[in-house]
Amino acid sequence: MQTSAVPDLAHNHARPVHWLATATAMAAVVAAAGLLQPDHARAGQAGGREAAAAAAPAPEATGVPLPLECAGAPTVVVERATGDLDGDGGPETVVAARCEAGSGTPPSGIYVLARSRTGEPRVVATLLEPARRQSAAGLAVRDGVVTAVLLGYSSPEVPRCCPDERETVKWRWSGGKFAESAEGGGGTGSA
Repeated sequence: MQTSAVPDLAHNHARPVHWLATATAMAAVVAAAGLLQPDHARAGQAGGREAAAAAAPAPEATGVPLPLECAGAPTVVVERATGDLDGDGGPETVVAARCEAGSGTPPSGIYVLARSRTGEPRVVATLLEPARRQSAAGLAVRDGVVTAVLLGYSSPEVPRCCPDERETVKWRWSGGKFAESAEGGGGTGSA
């Protein structure tokens, strides 16, 4: 029979009460450390809205009601891009969406999504109204600027499957709203 060199000690067997006491003690230490933090440790931290915005991920479009009139047909997000558009440190999401159609190319709407004060995603701006009867392609966000290629039709005789006009458009947050500008080369051309 072998004997153990280490005696059998009662405290070698952790019980739930031991884990609970350890967790409580650790929580108290973490809370005290947060409260006793010196002022200079906060000097580099962003405050208020910027800190909260930076911590939140870009809003998802899933489940957000988009202002599209689809006569009962579902909507579909065809492109998505994210970036900080208003300089608050938190990302917004830009989506190009359209009604889901069996054929043809229904017009797109381009919408900016941001988080509400409660953290829910919501539409905060419409960049492209579907009433303009254009489709969006090549949606991107770079350095706070939204860029999209808008495809359209030169006349009602052009089949809805085959847009014959192409224009690159940019939107930039300025003065509390999005300002639209077109890059040269608008008009007709192969799409």
